[in-house]
Amino acid sequence: MNKDLMMSLVGKVIKIDRGGPESRVGMLLAAEDDYFVLFTKDDGVVYYKMQHIKSITVDSKDSMGKAFEMPENVEYYQGEDFKSVIANFRHSWVKVNRGGPEKLEGIMNEVEDDYVTVFSKQEVIQLAMFHIRNISFGVKDEEKEQEQNEKSNTSARSARGRKKA
Repeated sequence: MNKDLMMSLVGKVIKIDRGGPESRVGMLLAAEDDYFVLFTKDDGVVYYKMQHIKSITVDSKDSMGKAFEMPENVEYYQGEDFKSVIANFRHSWVKVNRGGPEKLEGIMNEVEDDYVTVFSKQEVIQLAMFHIRNISFGVKDEEKEQEQNEKSNTSARSARGRKKA
């Protein structure tokens, strides 16, 4: 994909890749020479490297866009290249490569020219910059679990309350 094509799609709801674990639907927020920024319902703001994108789909009838709600004031980083953007992720919990065997979650520590360092559980992982397909700020699995537990507890309390009534 090239920057001119992507720039023409800014503000539109598009589908990245046709299917598989990396495929996402979202609104294109920005495009630069080697990356673009997509807002998705499930993942929030995701930064994609252009070189790994196989296809972009735009729905001519805009049925994808009708079902998509964009929150106001979505914030995202922009920079001259992918490396300068992800440098903002240092010391933050990140999700790298949304799906497949190379997905990774952890704390981004270093951003070098050729690789990034991520602390994940008890491992220190150096991931080649070339092999990063996409990246976003992530929510720790523990936080997700806690959120789900709170929802379950609220539902259980509501159910008990209804039984007593």
